[in-house]
Amino acid sequence: MRARPIPAFVNLDSGSGQAAREALDAVGGFDVEWGNAELLDRRIRRAVNDGADRVVIAGGDGTIAKAAGALVGQETALAIVPGGTLNHFARDHGIPTDHTKAAEISANGETTTTDVATVNGRVFLNTSSVGAYVVFVRTRERLERHFGYRIATLIAALRLLGRVRPFTIEMKLDGQVRRYRSALVFVGVGERELQLPSIGRRAENGRRGLHVIVVRGGTWARLVATGLVAAFRGNDAIKREKLADSYVADECRIELRRRLGRVAVDGEIIEMSSPLTYRVERDALRLIVPSADTADT
Repeated sequence: MRARPIPAFVNLDSGSGQAAREALDAVGGFDVEWGNAELLDRRIRRAVNDGADRVVIAGGDGTIAKAAGALVGQETALAIVPGGTLNHFARDHGIPTDHTKAAEISANGETTTTDVATVNGRVFLNTSSVGAYVVFVRTRERLERHFGYRIATLIAALRLLGRVRPFTIEMKLDGQVRRYRSALVFVGVGERELQLPSIGRRAENGRRGLHVIVVRGGTWARLVATGLVAAFRGNDAIKREKLADSYVADECRIELRRRLGRVAVDGEIIEMSSPLTYRVERDALRLIVPSADTADT
């Protein structure tokens, strides 16, 4: 029996915030606060200062990433009750999207460590990209409030036709400089699956580090071809057909032609100064995951 309740924060701006709050109340043993993401840092600071061994965060990938940034290097572990649309990070670590089950794991799960990445010091948990995907995300966000996520995704992809703008980059990977003309650079935390039905997920038993994929060339046709080959035939096929180059490295430096550029970081668009320096931070975040007996069940 715990001596004191577990601190928890629910982002009520997330689509299932109310359901997550009800699940935490039903499981019990949590000191729950709720509000928008602006109150998140205050809740985490208090938990860390009080010496809490874990703090529960209920929200989508953006909320989880923001919390992780504040907890990197701390003894306080991150526990998650997923409340977003995709919940990539939670799924990759075996955390169920069912709110009650996730709340139970938050209370009784075991602590492990996981890698995170940074770009110019900004922590991210899943993926970052430069180029066409940034335009796609900005368009989808404008449409999502009117049409919902899935339809907005389709319309945004169609609107990208004719708007692909290639750019020249210099990449420094493991001490070697490579120069590309590309429309898209993708960086994932850990090696990623590119083949359906697991596209975008962390590869099972994949290599640790930054998974860097650079599409060769800057046309819409090349982007579509790369995406289709990757989805149906996998990472080796896009390398073999020279549609894209793929690396796993601990550090990556991208020099853009302009001083400022827009970067997608875990689905959020941020303006950053060039060069973009990506690094992997190994075992930097303590994370609550299902215990072995819970996972088997």
